[in-house]
Amino acid sequence: MNFKILFIVLLLHSLSAFSGTDDSWRMKFCVNTYDYNYFNKLVQRQESPAEDGCIIKTKSAEWKIKTTVNEHDEYKEVHAVFYLEKGNEPAANVSIQLIFDQWAKDNYVLMPAAAYNGNRFPWRRIAYSPKLLDPKDIGKDIGTIITDVPRLDVGNGFSRIQERSGSMAVPSIGFYSMKQSGIFFLLTEQANEWGDYGVNIEENRGRSQAVISLCSPLVREYYKYNIADNMDVTPDIPADFQEGDLVSFRFRLYRKEASCLQDLFDFYAQIRQDVVGKPSFVPRFPFSGCFSIQEKKFNTQNFVPEWGYYSVGMRNMFLQDWQIGWTGGMISTYPLLFAGGKETEENVKRNFDWLFPDGVAPSGFFWDSGEKGNKWYGGDIRKPHTQNWHLIRKSGDGLYYIIKQLMLMEQKGIEVKPSWKEGTKQVADAFVRLWKKERQFGQFVDNVTGEIMVGGSTSGAIVPAAMVLAAHYFGNKHYQEIAEISAKKMYDEYVSQGITSGGPGDALQNPDSESAYAMLESFALLHEVTRNPQWLNYAEDMAAQFSTWVMGYDYRFPETCLFGQLDMHTTGAVFANTQNKHGSPGICTYSGVALLRLYRITGNKRYLDWLKEIAFNLPQYMSHPDRSVGGMDHGWINERVSTTDWFEGIGEIFPGSTWAETALMLTYVEIPGIYVDLSRQTVYAFDHVHVTLETCEEKKAVIILENQTNYTADIRLFVDNKESLKHALRENYLFQERIIRLKPGEKRKVRIK
Repeated sequence: MNFKILFIVLLLHSLSAFSGTDDSWRMKFCVNTYDYNYFNKLVQRQESPAEDGCIIKTKSAEWKIKTTVNEHDEYKEVHAVFYLEKGNEPAANVSIQLIFDQWAKDNYVLMPAAAYNGNRFPWRRIAYSPKLLDPKDIGKDIGTIITDVPRLDVGNGFSRIQERSGSMAVPSIGFYSMKQSGIFFLLTEQANEWGDYGVNIEENRGRSQAVISLCSPLVREYYKYNIADNMDVTPDIPADFQEGDLVSFRFRLYRKEASCLQDLFDFYAQIRQDVVGKPSFVPRFPFSGCFSIQEKKFNTQNFVPEWGYYSVGMRNMFLQDWQIGWTGGMISTYPLLFAGGKETEENVKRNFDWLFPDGVAPSGFFWDSGEKGNKWYGGDIRKPHTQNWHLIRKSGDGLYYIIKQLMLMEQKGIEVKPSWKEGTKQVADAFVRLWKKERQFGQFVDNVTGEIMVGGSTSGAIVPAAMVLAAHYFGNKHYQEIAEISAKKMYDEYVSQGITSGGPGDALQNPDSESAYAMLESFALLHEVTRNPQWLNYAEDMAAQFSTWVMGYDYRFPETCLFGQLDMHTTGAVFANTQNKHGSPGICTYSGVALLRLYRITGNKRYLDWLKEIAFNLPQYMSHPDRSVGGMDHGWINERVSTTDWFEGIGEIFPGSTWAETALMLTYVEIPGIYVDLSRQTVYAFDHVHVTLETCEEKKAVIILENQTNYTADIRLFVDNKESLKHALRENYLFQERIIRLKPGEKRKVRIK
């Protein structure tokens, strides 16, 4: 619709005047002018109370604002249109301000995937890849320190966050006020006719007032964020408005009572797609076909035959040669062992022979990294003071996935060598020693001595899950005790405060999605093993927090960028952390199976929805023989889904093989292509096929499958019923489950017993 016609429609159909106030906030409309030559210095702001039909006069123009408001029990839906009725307005934008006069510094501000507690932590400006430098910052009890990212000030200094709408998992901002026992949320669209919105929050000197603003077009004053540097020069160009121009805003405002911080995350999980809408799922490549390409790629490009191991990348530097855990080391071998052929199986066994015993450091943890097959490193050799700093998460991942593989080997009838078992047990014992001594796992430990170098965080979030498996596999109840005690402490000290951090090794202790999901995996597994309702409560809390990292909509890429040309759908991309501000194909480096565990326990379909978002949209990012992604080799997946201008550019990537390939392989072996729950008459297709439930009874059903892709699909089917739901989802639960082969375009009726 022509925007001038839209404005006339609003004139005719507007509701009564909208004051935009309640007992906690008030609204203003603003016209802002800037000096571009002085890096978008704000020159003038003309404003008006938010009243329908109000007029704002500036030196050179007259604006009229029409406001349509739909009132609902929990929210107000607002459609505001700024219309330049007379004159012109150079170097300007318009904005809607929400002013909170009862503000408090302890309000927890959430900008999903961009700011947690307003990123109000001590910070350091350290170039990428940052490691703490000052000896005063290094120790086991220092507290959280983050990099130089958009943030509210932890002290009494200038306090403002300027973001663009695409930098959030869903364009939104909210906060929890303990003082007022309430939560507030603003949800908006990603863009209007002028592109992405600006979403800002600023506090006054006394922290008694805060202003949340929605701006269009996007104009950041003075600075924009570039990787680990919040003082890069702003590139934004204010608009030169002409008579007849329109600027439209559509958003929702929510106000709700709340008794605790977790209510903020729970409420967000309910409303995250209220404005952006439910996603569409476009079938492209079945999981099975992707795995075949990836298996070939790993055997030809990653496997190092002279030493017998799978590198994590293309071996162009030591971190692309070998790292345990995190980026794929001893994780990628799991799906390869699960679904690969005989050659792949032999390669995986050689990988185990190569790792044990040489891959275990004197501390008892795995060596952090290495290269050229026989060089083992304790940490980041590029920085001498951290050359033995081992990211504790890496040994947690290694322990977790290696035990899965030992269990799988026994299922497949493969001999598990004593050296493999002994080496794995050494790592479990190292975690016991560390916990007994420090009552924490820390973030970095010395790989020679085992001493904590940088403490705190939830870097060890996956360790409880690993210790649960170790307790079962080795028959050692003490491992289970450590799992429960450590998980409880991490919940009390971090999760209950709305913070998970320390998962990546390249982002100090910025809040991150990796430790958020790992924490969820630990809580879900603990509940399945113990059936203690406490762990279920913790898992559901953590799932809501994790949802803030998952993109809930399809970003509208410019047609000129790579992802715009490829018609990429961003729903389900998982943002990395508040420093590396990009979504990623999948979770680093997990399948998301904990969400299926939660559904089986609770029956809440929201968990299946989130899992489908993540799993279904993963294959599109793989460079395929019939659809190259950025000219990358077949099977490569780059980790970038950039919807903000933090580094390479919106919709652009660097050509590189990354851990995201492992995430897709994990999806194939840990997430069923089709899931059927007979007891709840529920059916979900996570793979690229369409499924409908024709009939469903307590012990049988008929489903209709349709392969809408151009490729043969081998679909893993998993069925639950009332009896099976009483039991835990065993490790390797999909191994030897039914596989249904569908030819391209084939539609078939399948009977399930």
